[in-house]
Amino acid sequence: MIRYIRRAAACCLVLLVALLLNAARVQVFQADSLDNNPANRRKNIVRYDQPRGNILVEGKSVTGSKDTGEQLRFERTYTQGPLYAPVTGYASQTYGTAFVEAAEDEVLSGTDPMLAPLPLWNEITRKQQPGGQVATTLNAAAQRAAYQGLGGRRGAVAAIEPSTGRILALVSSPSYDPGLLSGTGRTVADTWSRLNASTSQPMLNRAIRQTYPPGSTFKIVTAAAALDAGVVTDVDAPTDTPDPYPLPGTRTSLPNEARGCADASLADAIRVSCNTVLAKLGVDVGLDTMVGAVERFGFNDRDIRIPSRVAMSNFDTDMSKDQLALSSIGQFNTRATPLQMAMVAAAVANGGDLNRPYLVESTATKGGSVVSQTAPRSYQQAMNPATAMQLQRMMVDVVEKGTGTNAAIPGVTVGGKTGTAQHGVDNSAVPYAWFISWAQGGGAAGGTGTGSGGVAVAVVVEDAAARRADISGGGLAAPIAREVMEAVVGRGE
Repeated sequence: MIRYIRRAAACCLVLLVALLLNAARVQVFQADSLDNNPANRRKNIVRYDQPRGNILVEGKSVTGSKDTGEQLRFERTYTQGPLYAPVTGYASQTYGTAFVEAAEDEVLSGTDPMLAPLPLWNEITRKQQPGGQVATTLNAAAQRAAYQGLGGRRGAVAAIEPSTGRILALVSSPSYDPGLLSGTGRTVADTWSRLNASTSQPMLNRAIRQTYPPGSTFKIVTAAAALDAGVVTDVDAPTDTPDPYPLPGTRTSLPNEARGCADASLADAIRVSCNTVLAKLGVDVGLDTMVGAVERFGFNDRDIRIPSRVAMSNFDTDMSKDQLALSSIGQFNTRATPLQMAMVAAAVANGGDLNRPYLVESTATKGGSVVSQTAPRSYQQAMNPATAMQLQRMMVDVVEKGTGTNAAIPGVTVGGKTGTAQHGVDNSAVPYAWFISWAQGGGAAGGTGTGSGGVAVAVVVEDAAARRADISGGGLAAPIAREVMEAVVGRGE
């Protein structure tokens, strides 16, 4: 009898050990996979059981949360959603997150270990901290000026503080209200489908995710390359350029829309925007030197983040001479985001030193204790300081007596460059209107910390409703840039 009891006890012991081993397997070794299983709703229930942390502009929240009383309790809300959508992105219980909502999700959701009062506190207690705060670098007045300036037309604006790289405005138009995607259900799904099916692509962040041919605004980069390489030693000297300019190795000649471009100096070519002079200079500089110069401005870099990913701006590294000529005036395969062209203007304004652009100033706990702070960092020395000084003078001439007079601000030093970018089959599509500029002035008008750092701006307008002859960087884009610059540096008079 005792023998049978022992056997039963041994069998129970084996079963108990097997049970413990299985529990360990489930709770330890499979914990992560079970946590992340799409069928496991507990993680989402915990995630939305508390308000999400807020995104701040000049210390004021542009986001919020509302208690729905449902299983996924708190939904994201947005103040002036369309105005800030290219920055905040969306935080949807159905479709996930985008832009700052995605890049800073751990802070905003309260899962970042840095929000905990002690190391490993979250792992030990299995508790989620209250959502933290994310302070952006935006200047509210500049953001509003850019949004109102575009007025719903397709296009984008990016503005940077040259001395730091702080992004002061980031606008894409037309926009959308991210709050409409926050919850669950048929209404959210229908809104998602409608926005994605729209021909105007309101959810496309044109400021950092769309690339365009930059047209004549790219001539600033080519001019910098020519000056740095010593191809041009005197910006006021004739360049020995015919008008029209025969593209090397072809029977095609490149014309000018401007007058007086034959044998024009570099300074005159920038002021009135001569295609021929800058195309020839690009060929004279040579492909390898041009590629090196262009990449110092950020072109061909796939790793730029602000912290959201920025689409790569392209300059081909393998071209024939005729293709190089066209690329040097912002055509052929040359493409750039508005943020990239704002970086070009910022490098000129900052004496040739290009700082990395960034959008998040700091993160903090719900109580305001700083978790992280972004410090300005140099990206590259885009050009020699002497070259930057010469380009500053030439860009000021564009605004004072050239194609960019619509960007002038009384009492403020403003430099700019217009651009009208051709595209489509045989350049038959309606051109894009570009303007890049910078302004240096006194204190900021309503901004935080911008001060005498000034501002660099890039504007692109895809105005398909305008007549082709009416499209120009100086006519459409320059007034928008002026309003953004005024919002940051004010009026000097």
